Amino acid sequence: MAQGRALHFVFKIGDRKAAAKFYRDILGMRVLRHEEFEEGCKATCNGPYDGKWSKTMIGYGPEDNHFVCELTYNYGVSTYENGNDFLGMYIQSSEALTRAEKAGWPIQIEEQQSVLVAPDGYKFYITNKPQPTDRDPVQQVVLASSKLEASVHYWSNLAGLTIYGKDNNEATFGFHEDQAKLVLRDIGIPVNHAKAFGRIAFAVPGGSLLGTEEKMKDAGQKIITPYVSLDTPGKATVQVVILADPDGHEICFVGDEGFRELSQVDLNADKLLSEAMEKDKSDEWFAKKGGKASA
Repeated sequence: MAQGRALHFVFKIGDRKAAAKFYRDILGMRVLRHEEFEEGCKATCNGPYDGKWSKTMIGYGPEDNHFVCELTYNYGVSTYENGNDFLGMYIQSSEALTRAEKAGWPIQIEEQQSVLVAPDGYKFYITNKPQPTDRDPVQQVVLASSKLEASVHYWSNLAGLTIYGKDNNEATFGFHEDQAKLVLRDIGIPVNHAKAFGRIAFAVPGGSLLGTEEKMKDAGQKIITPYVSLDTPGKATVQVVILADPDGHEICFVGDEGFRELSQVDLNADKLLSEAMEKDKSDEWFAKKGGKASA
């Protein structure tokens, strides 16, 4: 595959206000884009749901050179069952730990690192060093593998990522030394994606997408969404191919040219998110009906 770059990981969230507090006020990320949709995404970006939903891109800087979080919110769904597929995002930011302490946000200790857990159960491993200003604070995303050798073959030989390190337990992949890395860690049991399953995204030259799809077909790999153009109201059209690796991890390969246009930082994004949360009266409506649904 041609040269690419890591873009984002998709998280499903059930409470936008709680999520906004965590990602903005604790992790210290900024809202980069916020978009509302009246019906489900043609490429199932919001999961297998057909109704109204929203997408919030949030991170430490522009998507051109930062790995960010995509928060998808399906109106009417308050919780999602977590599986063992997402093992954590690693971030260098002692400032996040300081904010957590001041706010009384619980700090756990795992792997000799501090861990902040988002309201929806996603883990963020925090390296206790000053947040860098000359590079992305997001270091890596770790996903589970049931058979590491199969993961290595897929991500290096088929998906075209470079192997930056490998041992008996995990392998590290990426497109460039200076970008956030993808780590596949062998958990020795089947990977369960449950209802909260996410998706990792990479940008590649748009002209390479059809070739990637054909390569995966020839190798007998799963194509979730064949080559398709996705429209965002009032913004750019982007071409994507959605794949699944041997453990069912969803991967979005998106045309770099269109995505760079789509992903420009919206200075009104934070305001748009706040307004959407204020207008969202679904909590009140569902409270009268006995509470929101779980996925």
